[in-house]
Amino acid sequence: MPGADDQTRTIAELTTQVRRFVLERDWDQYHLPKDLALALSIEAAEVLEHFRFRSDAEVADRLQDDTHVEEIGHELADVLYFVLLMFHSLGLDAAKMLDEKLAISGRRYPVDKARGRNLKYTELNATEPKQNER
Repeated sequence: MPGADDQTRTIAELTTQVRRFVLERDWDQYHLPKDLALALSIEAAEVLEHFRFRSDAEVADRLQDDTHVEEIGHELADVLYFVLLMFHSLGLDAAKMLDEKLAISGRRYPVDKARGRNLKYTELNATEPKQNER
């Protein structure tokens, strides 16, 4: 879909595009949930390769180079490809799952406690008095 972008495409359209790609190549036989999970992890690790062993300054410099940013974008596209395939394979609705997860995270990380802090929710909420201490 030349000319399409994040503003004009839906998750369903992206999934359809990825599924068409897979079906044309008869790759469903290789895309069992275990295989998709492994591939997702491998592709995510390939994103990390762009940052490994580099200082923050080196990363900032590399992110000024359009070629490097595009390479990272291609790795992220590989991650998205396998995310979409996993959602499809498991019969899950990506938008619904994201909504549910954000609601869970919102309860774990209330704005008044989490804003500007990078603590895990168990640490963030450890400062709260226990029920019997109130």
